[in-house]
Amino acid sequence: MLLRRTLLGTTAAALSIPALAQARRKISFLTWNLIDQEALVKRWIENFHRANPGTEVEWLDKKGPEFPAFYQTQLAAGTPPDIINTQGALWLEYAANNVLLDLSTRIAGDADMRTRFNAEYLKNWTYTDRNFMVPFYITKTLLFINRPMFQRAGLADQPQSFEQILAFAQKMASADSTGFLTLNFDWLYWPLFKMNGIELLTPDLSKPAFNTAKMVEVVEQLARASDTGAINKISWTGRWVEPNGAFAAGNVGMLHAHSPAYFFIKGQGSWVNPETIGAAHMPGYWSTPNSHGLGISSASRNPDLAWAFIKHITNDEQAGMFANERKILTGNTRVDQALLAKLATEDPTLEKILRTQIEHTDRMTGNWRLPNDARVKDAFWPELQNALLGRKTARAAMADAERRVARELSRA
Repeated sequence: MLLRRTLLGTTAAALSIPALAQARRKISFLTWNLIDQEALVKRWIENFHRANPGTEVEWLDKKGPEFPAFYQTQLAAGTPPDIINTQGALWLEYAANNVLLDLSTRIAGDADMRTRFNAEYLKNWTYTDRNFMVPFYITKTLLFINRPMFQRAGLADQPQSFEQILAFAQKMASADSTGFLTLNFDWLYWPLFKMNGIELLTPDLSKPAFNTAKMVEVVEQLARASDTGAINKISWTGRWVEPNGAFAAGNVGMLHAHSPAYFFIKGQGSWVNPETIGAAHMPGYWSTPNSHGLGISSASRNPDLAWAFIKHITNDEQAGMFANERKILTGNTRVDQALLAKLATEDPTLEKILRTQIEHTDRMTGNWRLPNDARVKDAFWPELQNALLGRKTARAAMADAERRVARELSRA
């Protein structure tokens, strides 16, 4: 269901400013499942009104599955929200179709905005070397560790290679436990392949590059581990609730997921406490980002006001509210460092988890600049799933995946 919140700026100061400035200017702000932060968003808007008398900000919120259809409908009607908050790679399609405003010149001309964000996360929102979005809040994958299971299996350290992931997982597998889980949507599983030197596409992103002898070998290893119970098969059949719920149950040794999974796990897992849960980087420090960004619709009637609002909610004060209330990193480096310093004494476990999100950010993968990302994903994933669940041989599945991906790339 769509949430609408309209807050009007009606300060007395507006009575003394020139008539042109007094003309009410309106922008709309579409967020991605941020309803739990209603009080915070209201404060952002109220603070913006005080600094910009005579403005109106309409807040719209949609759940993730409903977001694309809603935005597409508004585009077709010629009334897209001025500012949008998207997750994952959805923005690439919008950028490639000229739906989003190129923000590169605005960022380059604003010293504060140019240096405000973590450079790698800011670069994550570039397409054809142009910035179409800026960070809103940032996440990437890490390895959660069930320490009691590690201890029972005689494992003293985190895995340092792909082979150790499988070996550790096998050592923790039993009739009622498994060793490893991963989230699989939005290429979150790709570090498993990247640490083996496997590339999805050629450097120019024009052709498949994954159908190699090494890929077949790795897929076969993953399939065998899934068959023996070393890898929990929910890795290949679940999405968010199922794998996180399985790890929260306490009988899985490792979970590869992005940082928000911690709050789900902690909420459901009675076993989770600072002594029992660990956080580590995947071997090779590889991770896949799954962050949220802020962009401006190219059809916005008030792009300057929209840009002012983006600058407002990503500044130290407003982003600091967000970081502290939601316990999440924002991409604003000053805000994030302040939160981590605070958590180091208040919640060292969460501090360690969140610190992984700003470390080794040059080793992010699975974030190819593909405007047809969703279609390429839909071409590749079902065939990989077939192999991992034993429906096809790895060789046959990868050959079929190669043909399907090549077909999608040729249509781009």
